[in-house]
Amino acid sequence: MADGIHRNGARHLAYTRTSGREPGVVFLGGFRSDKEGTKAIYLQEWAQRHDRAFLRFDYSGHGQSSGEFLDGAIGDWFEDAVDIISSLCDGPQVLVGSSMGGWISLLIARERPDLVAGLVTIAAAPDFTEDSMWAGFDAGQRAKLAEAGCVELPSEYSEGPYVITRRLIEEGRERLVLRTPLALPFPTRFLQGTADADVDTSVAYRLLDHAQGADIRLTLVKGADHRFSDPDCLAMIEQAIDDVSARTAV
Repeated sequence: MADGIHRNGARHLAYTRTSGREPGVVFLGGFRSDKEGTKAIYLQEWAQRHDRAFLRFDYSGHGQSSGEFLDGAIGDWFEDAVDIISSLCDGPQVLVGSSMGGWISLLIARERPDLVAGLVTIAAAPDFTEDSMWAGFDAGQRAKLAEAGCVELPSEYSEGPYVITRRLIEEGRERLVLRTPLALPFPTRFLQGTADADVDTSVAYRLLDHAQGADIRLTLVKGADHRFSDPDCLAMIEQAIDDVSARTAV
């Protein structure tokens, strides 16, 4: 196992990479999460047992990487992902994107399909800055965002509130994936819990309907929440990676 720092311009990105068979697996975490989460660690252990190359990393402003979270936006984290995958991995990879990582993996699929052998998303949250955050703001919150440059939202995943910046919202509008054609010409599996309080099942249906590809499937798990991290859910992620890997031409 190798822990290190990858330099993407001025940003220093913390990562853990293990060697093994290709195509490797890359885990892309969610909003304000890091590479030490339950799913990331589980998948690394799975990859080691099966002699698969594996990479998990922290976006800038997340976990052990440099930068301040509030300075970042979707485009920055997309660029981090592209740079670290293209620099550290050997050929196209199976991307496993959780929540915001699902959005970022879809951006990679659209902008850099050469990096993708297959795709698994877990509670994917494409376009959430526009369709969830901005759409959910009331007039007062929108005014505060415009005037103060940020607004606070309650969070059940951390002690303090989410601070949402105007840049996060405005920059996110340049990265939307559900408004224009989205080709996914490789094996793709979407996983979604029906008890997810953060990403409604309607988002998963919309993504399935919007994406274009010959081998795309959506699996709904009754009662699973946004974390999608109980033993059964973790086993389903593993099975989805196996399925995608068996079908890839790489």
